[in-house]
Amino acid sequence: MEFCPMNTNTRLAATTQKELERALAELRAGDGAAHAVWLRGHLFGHVLPFWEKHGFDPQGGILTCIADNGEVQSTDKWLWSQWRAVWVFARLYNTLGREPKWLAHARSIAEFCLKHGWLEAEQGWALLLAQDGSVRRRNESIYTDGFAVYALGELFRATKEGRYRAWACRTADAVLERLKQPYDRLPHFPYPIPAGAKPHGIPMFWSFTLAELGEILGEPRYLTAARRFSEEVFRDFYRADSDRIVEFVRQDGGEFTPPQGTVTVPGHAIEDMWFQLHVFRSVGWADAPRELALRLMRRHLELGWDPVHGGLLLAVDRDGREEVGWQFADTKLWWPQTEALYATLLGWQATGDRAYYDWYEKIWALCLGHYVDWENGEWRQKLNRNLTPMTGVVALPVKDPFHLPRSLILQIELLEGMGKERLR
Repeated sequence: MEFCPMNTNTRLAATTQKELERALAELRAGDGAAHAVWLRGHLFGHVLPFWEKHGFDPQGGILTCIADNGEVQSTDKWLWSQWRAVWVFARLYNTLGREPKWLAHARSIAEFCLKHGWLEAEQGWALLLAQDGSVRRRNESIYTDGFAVYALGELFRATKEGRYRAWACRTADAVLERLKQPYDRLPHFPYPIPAGAKPHGIPMFWSFTLAELGEILGEPRYLTAARRFSEEVFRDFYRADSDRIVEFVRQDGGEFTPPQGTVTVPGHAIEDMWFQLHVFRSVGWADAPRELALRLMRRHLELGWDPVHGGLLLAVDRDGREEVGWQFADTKLWWPQTEALYATLLGWQATGDRAYYDWYEKIWALCLGHYVDWENGEWRQKLNRNLTPMTGVVALPVKDPFHLPRSLILQIELLEGMGKERLR
């Protein structure tokens, strides 16, 4: 792996690089034990300590308007981020060692949200709270509701407390009613839906979230809905003529006008395809388009990878237009890279095709060299196209513990759940 750290703590970076190279060499040979140990060290020794040092607020919840150096920029609480953090800490407790502090963190953040965040009039969750829990912005994103469902399901799995189950179901049932209307009427912060369009994010997100909840609760109605949304992804958003997922189509699934109708977000597509592989398993869909989902993970790596500087671009136009129908299209955000790490490891495990593993090593080399923050902990979240740090807000003004720790958790689960015979 080529590795050129831009960080100040070069000794730590070089040592970690050597350890990872050894672990990946063993993984390539079929033994994932050392790599699982390395990933655990990175998660528990480099990523999570950042949040334990900077994130927890004595007034409740977690601070996520934080700069890469840990400086708090605002004490506002975006529930989008609060619920995502609940999922991470509950999942840590559920699968990577039942350490009481992780469950305590999940409970604490969830209780802050439950106390202050539900809006009875909207039958959904507030987007933004002040530090004291007062509502700053009301129900402006159906994804905030989704992260609540995702988190509450995982927290119920950890605690078996019926009220967490009840809140998860209450939220999911309210959303399912809202999803019966045209998607362009839904609250969809931070990306407005053009009139007459529907976004890939809705069926992508809700197929996965409802499949997870349905599996945890053993509730067929959520699994049935999950399959319906999964079918919508492939029926309406996959374009066979260009072999890609587009982000916007007409309400009837037809072509939407450019540039929104020709934009592909490679990280979304890659994340969605591993979502769908999980959905297929959860809902028991025997004849699901599994091979297509696996192939599309690699296809969107190829579509989105910058041949000049490396890394996944945020968005690309199907027809090569300079005007891309997605903000900050030429940036290199951390989250597509983290989603691609899990997707490529999953693709290799599922197929035995070394091309997935080659991508996995390639992405790790990029991330170690440019995203891992050796001085402050955690990762840098926003880079320009040339891989230099960028400032400014992209989507939400937050740095939250989600895409990165989730990717690391899922990679560890995958490696620790398989023997040598499953690593081909």
